[in-house]
Amino acid sequence: MSKILEELALPVVAAPMFLISNPDLVVSCCKQGILGSFPALNQRTTEGFRSWVHDIKSRISGASYAVNLIVHRTNPRLQADLAVCVEEQVPVVITSLGAVKEVVDAVHSYGGIVLHDVTTRRHAEKAAEAGVDGLILVCAGAGGHAGQLHPMAFIQEVRGFYDGIIALSGCISTGGDAAAAIAMGADLAYMGTRFINTQESAATDDYRQMIIESGVSDVVYTAAISGVPANFLRMSLEAAGITADQWGQAAKINFGDEMNTEAKAWKTIWSAGQGVAGISDNPTVKVLVDRLKHDYQNAVRRAQDRLG
Repeated sequence: MSKILEELALPVVAAPMFLISNPDLVVSCCKQGILGSFPALNQRTTEGFRSWVHDIKSRISGASYAVNLIVHRTNPRLQADLAVCVEEQVPVVITSLGAVKEVVDAVHSYGGIVLHDVTTRRHAEKAAEAGVDGLILVCAGAGGHAGQLHPMAFIQEVRGFYDGIIALSGCISTGGDAAAAIAMGADLAYMGTRFINTQESAATDDYRQMIIESGVSDVVYTAAISGVPANFLRMSLEAAGITADQWGQAAKINFGDEMNTEAKAWKTIWSAGQGVAGISDNPTVKVLVDRLKHDYQNAVRRAQDRLG
């Protein structure tokens, strides 16, 4: 286990969420002893991204944080944003939509670590070959670009050939969920949707309220928005005129000139995982993480009592 992750007070990563994760959310997470993160593309320019890194570093007193890079051939900012990560020595880089050895080597050059999103065994094997330090297993029910595999099956399959860091993603909303992830063999619980409904996030009040009003059946898995299968809230799809007969269609993947178009879509078509079923409030990050720690400890005690 990386020393950076051993320093966490709770083995939880607040996942990087497109248009939602901002410096205030990252800083609050880091101050409470979990790993805060944000996508570089949440800033419209590389210089804007650099300014966010400076802001976060100035406020967290040396704590670790993470930046998400989209490693896809249509992302024109990849090399410039990677250069910022190297220059600023970002402690943890989360890569998505492509595991590239050159990117991994660049982060390793200053002692940083790379965690990579995967949804299938083949993706996991390719990322391991690229030398990543950890895999994020994005399972069924996760918010954003999700997979379709059951977490128990996926983690056991990956553990059969990979002994690096594993973060488990998919419907993790409570401290008990996080403890279950660790019990299944993960090193970290990867939690996104639960942090949308925190006071520090960039989500609108309407977005937060829709999450509170939604249940498992209100989460739709579709590639119609970004070309990559992702989970979205049904009510936001319908409000945008995207009906059930369109959910099976796939948009063209493009993180280049059409990025602004996609950003506009994600502002009104809201992503969330099936973990919405357990969300009923909008706490501060501190209140939420205190609750997660309490529930995590109780879950561990219950397991120990069963064994006793």
